[in-house]
Amino acid sequence: MTDAEYLAMENSTIVRSRKKPKLMPLARAGSRALSTLAPSLAAGLAERLFLTPPRPHWPASEIAQLSTARARPLQVGKRHVDVWLWGSGPSVLLVHGWGGRGAQLASFVEPLVAHGFSVVTFDAPGHGPGDSGMVTIPEMVDATRAVAASRGPLLGLIAHSVGATVAARAMYEGLDVTAAVFVGPAADLAGPATRFTATLGFSREVRDAMQARIEARVGRPFAAFDVAALAPALRAPLLVIHDHADAEIPWQHGRVIAHAWRGAGLLMTDGLGHRRILRDPDVVAAAVAFLAARREEQHLTPPAAADAELSDPLAELREVI
Repeated sequence: MTDAEYLAMENSTIVRSRKKPKLMPLARAGSRALSTLAPSLAAGLAERLFLTPPRPHWPASEIAQLSTARARPLQVGKRHVDVWLWGSGPSVLLVHGWGGRGAQLASFVEPLVAHGFSVVTFDAPGHGPGDSGMVTIPEMVDATRAVAASRGPLLGLIAHSVGATVAARAMYEGLDVTAAVFVGPAADLAGPATRFTATLGFSREVRDAMQARIEARVGRPFAAFDVAALAPALRAPLLVIHDHADAEIPWQHGRVIAHAWRGAGLLMTDGLGHRRILRDPDVVAAAVAFLAARREEQHLTPPAAADAELSDPLAELREVI
């Protein structure tokens, strides 16, 4: 993707993201004024808002799904992490995105269990009822690795949105996953940061100052979480699923990841957006079939033959679609 295409993608998403409730124009006006009059204060406010996940209402269907699970809470550093388990067999980890929750991926649970998998999901720090406040991406990475370690080797991983960024970084840091599915993934953190500050009306200078503050807080640059840059070091087979109508994470992010990740498949959908895609039966079936096929390869395919298959970048996609 060219720089011009990327900028057009980001600008288009910023415009769509501005369709907010009636209070948003007032909030943007206040942010613009604060950016001019007190940029340092504005950067601190932007940092706090950016690092505090939204906490939307939980649908009854998600609560019902959690009632069928086995709860196994963890303490990761100073953060409380709620963990839920279903089924038995090889483990598949479900990783939610920013402002999400583990139960958002509940549509994958029953089909995975029916295919002989055990399923584990969790609420990242700052996201669940047992832990609130600001949270950083490295803390989410640490939580992902801790939950995975509590379950032993992972056969599979399904991650949504910024959860895919978290998962890719966890894999880069040593999380062993046989195969992964990324749904509506974010290729980097710079894009979401730009959309966030533009939506709230902060200036570009404040956006840059916010990023500098966050990088100082975590001790790493945003570039350390660029999935396309991490991809060449990652060997797990990957299926990327993204919707052309995704108004939160543009579909080009999925394409960038799929092109950078050796042997990855790319499945595009239409009209499902950023969240409904998690409940679409065809998307769920494609993800489960992909992981089931990787399990069969692990048991039945000699290593030399498996390596030969991965040399064909379209082999994975043809098997699923």
